[in-house]
Amino acid sequence: MDLLILGGTQWLGRTLAGEALARGHRVTTLARGEAGAVPDGVEFVRADRSEPGAYDEVAGRDWEAVIDVTRQPGFARRAAADLSPRAAHWTFISSGNVYAAQNEPGADESAALMPPLESDESTPETYGEAKSAIEQTYREALGDRLLVIRPGLIAGPGDASGRSGYWVARAARSDDPMLVPDILDAAVQAIHVDDLARFTLDSVERGLTGTFNAVGDRVTFGEWLERSRAIGGHHGEVVAVSPDWLAEQGVAEWSGPESLPLWIIDPEWNAFLARSNAAALAEGLRLRPLDRLLAEVLDWEREQGLDRERGAGLSAARERELLAALRG
Repeated sequence: MDLLILGGTQWLGRTLAGEALARGHRVTTLARGEAGAVPDGVEFVRADRSEPGAYDEVAGRDWEAVIDVTRQPGFARRAAADLSPRAAHWTFISSGNVYAAQNEPGADESAALMPPLESDESTPETYGEAKSAIEQTYREALGDRLLVIRPGLIAGPGDASGRSGYWVARAARSDDPMLVPDILDAAVQAIHVDDLARFTLDSVERGLTGTFNAVGDRVTFGEWLERSRAIGGHHGEVVAVSPDWLAEQGVAEWSGPESLPLWIIDPEWNAFLARSNAAALAEGLRLRPLDRLLAEVLDWEREQGLDRERGAGLSAARERELLAALRG
């Protein structure tokens, strides 16, 4: 196929480009190129999607498939206007954040969505509304040529956020007491970036359309932690503490420096990592076992350095400080 990826230099986009190239497709990516290089063999078109004429170099070509990963509604509105008439199939990588409610375990693709963002530019606070707006834009422009994929937490080598690798990397870092939020029964689900890319391209090759939650199988935080400790080799004490106490100490939830990943304190978000993936599984989504996912993440984490400054997770010094405060 002649495949155009809008993006392609960041983690998921680059993975999609590499997988598509390996399958023998002719791959073009359009991006600013500030996040990194595209895989060798991919045609790279440098463009700033916020500028007029950003799509001029690719708008005159016929595309058997287009994939967009953007979170900016303005980018999508211009792409729909300039490119959709000559695209046979279009995939938008959306997000589970589009759902209006995040407290319904097992909810599927029919659940209500966030109101579409009217602005062309999104912020972290309007991420869900922005992705909802982009879905709406592409549905109106593409109709029955559109595939929408809604991942939740994406995991695997290359996860610069640090969320998916923190617990297994922490287990491997030392046998010192491990501080964890007391949420052992909370839901966790993650999809390996390679599994997401393969499902996406399998679907594109088949001409699949519709909307699918591309998410991992649900486990508990306790299971994620147990398997992380086994793979990382942690044999020390596990200290489970109240989420309220952690919040009082200023520990960030979910992501960011000095945070504890996979922990969300707001009960209205207790099913963010507990959505149904039945429709995607029925269409061929294949998920690697959790142990394999964690082992692959750990290999990458070791390469990056277990003691490095992280995008998400506690530093060793902050963890010791919190444990000392807990013990008085």
